[in-house]
Amino acid sequence: MSYSNFLSSSFLQDPVTFSMEGIIFFFKDTMTFVYVIGFFVSWILFRCTVIFYEAPTEIKTSSTGKLALYFFKQIQNYASGVKHYTALEVVWTLVPVIILIIIAVPSFGLLYFLEEFVEPHLIIKVEGHQWYWHYSLKGCSKYLSSVSEEFDSYMVPLETLKGGQLRLLEVSKRLVLPTKTHVQVVATSVDVIHSWSVPSLGIKLDCCPGRLNESMIYLRREGTFYGQCSEICGVNHAFMPIVVESVSPDSFIAFKSPLLLRAPTTSVDTYK
Repeated sequence: MSYSNFLSSSFLQDPVTFSMEGIIFFFKDTMTFVYVIGFFVSWILFRCTVIFYEAPTEIKTSSTGKLALYFFKQIQNYASGVKHYTALEVVWTLVPVIILIIIAVPSFGLLYFLEEFVEPHLIIKVEGHQWYWHYSLKGCSKYLSSVSEEFDSYMVPLETLKGGQLRLLEVSKRLVLPTKTHVQVVATSVDVIHSWSVPSLGIKLDCCPGRLNESMIYLRREGTFYGQCSEICGVNHAFMPIVVESVSPDSFIAFKSPLLLRAPTTSVDTYK
């Protein structure tokens, strides 16, 4: 299995940042322990059912019931003396502790990586409104110093959708960002709590009134990535989509600010 197929086989959206790749790897490692623990617990429950099962009279007298009871009896004999085994109780107390430690080590490393701050080349301020997004972009490096834009992003109504656009996910103005560039996202809100979430970017940033939350993203490839507000923010909560379109740094610099105000395309951008 190739690297890309391994990441895409996790039932999660294809990653575009190192953060999301780390989340997928951690998810797969954790699910390995979940499968093993689930099998073990299921077997223990089955054993307990067999050991303490008392069959009704009609089952004891039937031929099929006698065969099943014989099988149950063999397990009961095998399990005799294990029901109150002190050493076993100590083992199944220590093993979960060890498993939690094994899971915690990469978890702490991933959390540290997600919170790591790098000097940004571009800063995005995201403001949540009921019910749309307001973006402010400011370049911090000499190559992006001319970038300074503000715009609102609304969901495209159903009656105005064009061919190839996604229902409830297309917006009036997409957030266009350069690839291979350190971007700082600063999120806040002007009314209620929102959440700026784009799964492919591995980011879910709460937008709280009177508070600034920040995160870093580094887009590795070009494409179009969709998200939504993941906080229940009111009656139109389901109608706050997010569309992030990543382009090459050369294209971003060539178009500069006009690119940020580009209208959505008539067809859905695809990527591999």
